[in-house]
Amino acid sequence: AWVNSLSMGMVFFCSPIVSIFTDLFGCRKVAVIGAAVGFAGLLSSSFVSTIEPLYFTYGVLFACGCSFAYQPSLVILGHYFKKRLGLVNGIVTAGSSLFTVSLPFLLRVLIDSVGLYNTLRVLCILMFILFLAGFTYKPLVSNAKDKEGGKKGKFRFPSEKKICNFSVFKVLSYRIWAFGIPAALFGYFVPYVHLMKHVEDRFGNSEPEEVLLLCLGITSGVGRLIFGRVADYIPGAKKVYLQVASFFFIGLMSMMIPLCHVFGSLIAVCLFMGLFDGCFICIMAPIAFELVGAQDVSQAIGFLLGLMSIPMTVGPPVAGLLYDHLGTYDVAFYLAGVPPLIGGAILCFIPWVHEQQKLKERAKPVDGETTEKMLENESTLVSDTTEKPVKEMESG
Repeated sequence: AWVNSLSMGMVFFCSPIVSIFTDLFGCRKVAVIGAAVGFAGLLSSSFVSTIEPLYFTYGVLFACGCSFAYQPSLVILGHYFKKRLGLVNGIVTAGSSLFTVSLPFLLRVLIDSVGLYNTLRVLCILMFILFLAGFTYKPLVSNAKDKEGGKKGKFRFPSEKKICNFSVFKVLSYRIWAFGIPAALFGYFVPYVHLMKHVEDRFGNSEPEEVLLLCLGITSGVGRLIFGRVADYIPGAKKVYLQVASFFFIGLMSMMIPLCHVFGSLIAVCLFMGLFDGCFICIMAPIAFELVGAQDVSQAIGFLLGLMSIPMTVGPPVAGLLYDHLGTYDVAFYLAGVPPLIGGAILCFIPWVHEQQKLKERAKPVDGETTEKMLENESTLVSDTTEKPVKEMESG
């Protein structure tokens, strides 16, 4: 369990570093190298015989490779698509839902037939496909840093400000978004981690708990496709309202889990939870593009995913401690629904704040033009006053 937790934490913890490398070297190189590192970590994990080396090979090496391969796949979409960016993100991220549904069954068959170590080697095929896919990333958005660097192909090590682009935090709407989402995620993943144990405690082994994961995966994929398309019709930063709705419903569904005394009602809760989970995930990149623009979106997503690693790591263990003390998950699920509601309420202010920022930016060039005109008028007045005495003296 600790190996798996370390792996998930490292995927998100490395995201700010990945964004820096993406800005320096481009999406293609970072994705290819990341897939190669992930391949090496997964392959080496298949040869270890004790648990300790897995902390490094699977928990660190494989996870870091996945992080470096994952983030450029979100950034590169903005280079190709503008009007249909939401739909494209929905299609791309729906792939993870497809594998969430199918991969557990495949893994069970592989482990039973060829064993754990050979299963890891079979999974290396997927990482190799990811390695090949990375070569198809061709950025189309011109990078201002390349222009400043001089000749094309000549790499100059950029300044410290360009490496860590903290200027994205100067955008107030992004700041609210970057801290509002982690605030909501303190309870977001609690149901995903502890739901199976809760079903076992309440219903025993009489109910197929794997059906709940199946429902979450299917509706999450459907939600990504539907809400990704809906996001394309919502202008600007108002896309955030979709995330507000997703947090509201996920918090509400989490609070309803202890109230479900029939397995069928728990299935209905999971169907709705998966649907709005897909909504939250698929519009993350389009919102980042709206708030900071295409040039800064890589590090904007990286900083956000890095901040997300903290609540993702802390929330589920806290729920586990509550279970240890109380002997039930009821209180943990009730409390898990509170942070998404609070985070959703914080995000409600983003569209208004972003609109105010746009109005200020539009006013700046107008002010500059008026000041330039005033200076021009002053210069013409000065020139007129100086020219008049000179003409009078010449005529005299």
